[in-house]
Amino acid sequence: MKQLFFLLFVVQIAFAQQKFEKDSVIQFEKDLNEHYADTASSPLKKSDLKKFKALNFFAIDERFFVKAKFIRTANEKPFEMPTTTSRKPMYVKYGELYFMMDNVACKLNVYQNIELTKMPKYATSLFLPFTDLTSGVESYGGGRYIDIEIQDGLNWTIDFNQCYNPYCAYNEQYSCPLTPAENDLKVAIKAGVKKFHD
Repeated sequence: MKQLFFLLFVVQIAFAQQKFEKDSVIQFEKDLNEHYADTASSPLKKSDLKKFKALNFFAIDERFFVKAKFIRTANEKPFEMPTTTSRKPMYVKYGELYFMMDNVACKLNVYQNIELTKMPKYATSLFLPFTDLTSGVESYGGGRYIDIEIQDGLNWTIDFNQCYNPYCAYNEQYSCPLTPAENDLKVAIKAGVKKFHD
C-alpha cells in the first residue's frame, strides 16, 4: 500500500495527458530515482541501496504513448486479487482498453482498488498491470504497473514510458499484486523501467 500511495503521487503530473510530454517522463524518472535512493522510503535491500545510483530505464519513446479506446464494463463483481504473498486485496475490473501496437491488436483490463475508492484523493485512480514480450528478458518477469486516472470520454491515453516495477522486483518482503493472465501483451513494450538485476 505504501508503494501505491507514493506512485500515485508521482504520476499525477501525467494524469489525463492528451499528448505526449517528454518532460513528464523525465520528471517521473527523476522522482522514482529519488524515492529509491532515499534510505527512509526505498524498497531496496540495504546491500543494494549502498551501491544504488539510478534505476535502468528504456529510452523514452513517443511510440509508447498510446491512444486507446476505452470500454466501461458494467456489473463487474469485486474480487480478491492474488499477490506474491497470502494478502488478497479487493479490486474490481473498471473497464477495457483497446489499442494497436506494432500492427498487433492489444487489450488490457484496468482495475480499481476498492479500499482506495473510499479515499476522495484516490477515488479516480486506476491500476493497470501488464506483462509483455520483454517480461523476464529485459524487464521484470512478474510484469510492470501503470497508475492512471479515469479519463473523460472513450478515447484514453496510456504512457508506457511511465510504467514501473512492483516493489517485490527489488525485495521479496513486499506483497505485490500478480498481473492477471488476461493482461499479457503479445508485443514488446520497450519503455519504462527495466529489470533491476541481470
